[in-house]
Amino acid sequence: MPQFLQIEGTLFKDEHNRQVTLRGVNLAADAKFPTRPNQPSHVTGDFFDGDNVSFVGRPFPYEEADVHLRRIRDWGFNTVRYLFTWEAIESKGPGIYDEKWIRSTIALLRKCKEYGLMVFMDPHQDVWSRFSGGSGAPMWTLYAMGFNPRAFVATEAALVHNTYPDPQNFPKMIWSTNYTRLACMTMFTMFFAGRDFTPKCIIDGKNIQDYLHEHYLHAIKHLALRINEAGDLEDSTVIGWESLNEPNRGLIGYQRLDAYPEEQKNHKGTSPTAWQAILTGSGRACDVDTYEMGGTGPFKTGTTLIDPQGVQAWLPADYDDSRYGWKRDPGWKLGECIWAQHGVWDSETDTLLRNDYFSKASDGTPLGTHEWCNIYFMNHYRQYSKAVRSVHKKGIMFCQPPVFEIPPVIKGTADEDDRLVYAPHFYDGITLMTKSWNRYWNIDVLGVLRGRYLSPVFAIKIGETAIRNCFKDQLTAMREEGIQNIGQTPCLFSEIGIPYDMDKKAAYSSGNYSSQISAMDANHFALEGASVGFTLWTYCATNDHTWGDQWNGEDLSIFSVDDNAVSATEFNPDGKTQAMVETASIAPSSVSSEMTADPTRQPSITVAGNRAAEAFIRPAPIYTAGTLLKYGFNLAKVTFELKLEAGQSTKESTATEIFVPPLHFPKDQMSVTTSGGKWEYNERTRILKWWHNEGEQSIKIVGVKTLSVEVEDENLALQLCDKVCLVM
Repeated sequence: MPQFLQIEGTLFKDEHNRQVTLRGVNLAADAKFPTRPNQPSHVTGDFFDGDNVSFVGRPFPYEEADVHLRRIRDWGFNTVRYLFTWEAIESKGPGIYDEKWIRSTIALLRKCKEYGLMVFMDPHQDVWSRFSGGSGAPMWTLYAMGFNPRAFVATEAALVHNTYPDPQNFPKMIWSTNYTRLACMTMFTMFFAGRDFTPKCIIDGKNIQDYLHEHYLHAIKHLALRINEAGDLEDSTVIGWESLNEPNRGLIGYQRLDAYPEEQKNHKGTSPTAWQAILTGSGRACDVDTYEMGGTGPFKTGTTLIDPQGVQAWLPADYDDSRYGWKRDPGWKLGECIWAQHGVWDSETDTLLRNDYFSKASDGTPLGTHEWCNIYFMNHYRQYSKAVRSVHKKGIMFCQPPVFEIPPVIKGTADEDDRLVYAPHFYDGITLMTKSWNRYWNIDVLGVLRGRYLSPVFAIKIGETAIRNCFKDQLTAMREEGIQNIGQTPCLFSEIGIPYDMDKKAAYSSGNYSSQISAMDANHFALEGASVGFTLWTYCATNDHTWGDQWNGEDLSIFSVDDNAVSATEFNPDGKTQAMVETASIAPSSVSSEMTADPTRQPSITVAGNRAAEAFIRPAPIYTAGTLLKYGFNLAKVTFELKLEAGQSTKESTATEIFVPPLHFPKDQMSVTTSGGKWEYNERTRILKWWHNEGEQSIKIVGVKTLSVEVEDENLALQLCDKVCLVM
């Protein structure tokens, strides 16, 4: 781990001027919900007792930290995106912080330091809060905004797994549609633009936007201060802070409330327009279109009636508003839709009065996705950055703009920052939404969103080679968008990953993880080809084959307790365990019928519990004495190649260092070829050190092929595409 991570243009550098490659994981998906009570999203009991929760023990208990962090390090990762939520800090009420959770977090961060892991902090949210179907904000924020979360079921203001009548059959990925349902649309509008669109919403003498922002920023700053006071974590371990996870515009920039915005590509289940969501949120019945997700996107399946039977998503007029000690302005009436109070519609006649209410700012500025990102998101980002930097002076800011949107213009403005990283997200939407790896065709989603095709049909990529290159091209294009708009800064994809429960969880019974391996390898091919850092989504210590990551039916963890994991009680720091995998280098559940494992290789705890490790435990540069020109790992050929440009010959103490896992490269069976210099390999640390001359240098490492990797049939792919195109 560098003593101080420097940024030089688009590169990370250590104190010896070596280029540093950041490769890591997210810790962790289950940090989205509390430990006491243990409240995975499929558990209903005590759900609405949101003021009395604790997140101590997330992402895993302190006493289990060694087994998990050693595993992460030995898998070749050097970076952790550390998830926490606003709720974890301030669940009990405004200004009441959970110091016990903060102390437990600092203890776990010190454990990360022991294992040489760099950490950046992620204030995570999904669709605002657990109480609106996701994670993030404490329950009291919903009450502050005038919502009654207990009424979301009847009104479909949010679809919440915890209150779904049949949790086992909660529709896959439907949680994400909450971004375009009433609760989430309203809350993000208030949070980012309350002064413009809800001027009557005054609480404790402040507009709801300022009230929420102040509490959010004070909570983050309080955590940063405690980490600072720890005295041994800043910069050496905690290298920086990411901005709010996956920010959403709410209703900002909607041109019409009675139609879907052109940018809205996610439809699943009931899909109300904003106007219909407003009506059902006020107890009115509406016929709403329904959708399903197909191979090329959503398609309409019919209509259904949402009838709340008079139940409103808003707090009733007689609600006791003294619960949290705030004082709501008399001009903000409970028991009535906030949008009716602002003249958007007439609740007496159910007439839409201002269809374009959100299309302009209060000063008349026309609004769209560009303005939302460059005005409202950036206003928030400036406040957040200022709050963090007031404590962590040299902290790296990981700027995460809205998902798949063109990043804000920072280059050449007062917001330019020499310690800033562009941190977008990327998921293969087809695989994620269908939970299946289609190796025959996929779609250039970014190209479609950027308007590069006359029709989505022309964005189809045929065959696995084309799909892999398409992923690489999309990541490269996103990196270049960052350079163009944000500036010459590093790019790190802080979320990228695959669903493991593909094909109705077939791999969990068959042991054939070949689809997962192919999908994960395609993602890594793209990351390596685009020359970007990453933190995989996700490592979840509680993942199992029944409930996945324990949250909304997602199952993306690279680790699972149901994949022959070694438990913390069986682990000790020297790596010897009673349940050590003695006879296989790959956990049995990861070995397909088309794959074989050499029983003489790598008896290690690190392989236990993995899923498709063949694809993500892979060689990669850690420190490069010079500038990386390109590198990549060919899984089919078990071959790693790297090329660099060195300004001078390497010094004895600062060699180029490459992670080389015994899983693919057993010490006595791998072949190393270099353009010159000398090298040595430490099997214990899995590090190959290479001392080379100046100028352009290359290294090639060939391992032992233990996997039977299928070769795509391009003719079959073309035949399938013909059939697909016929039905589009």
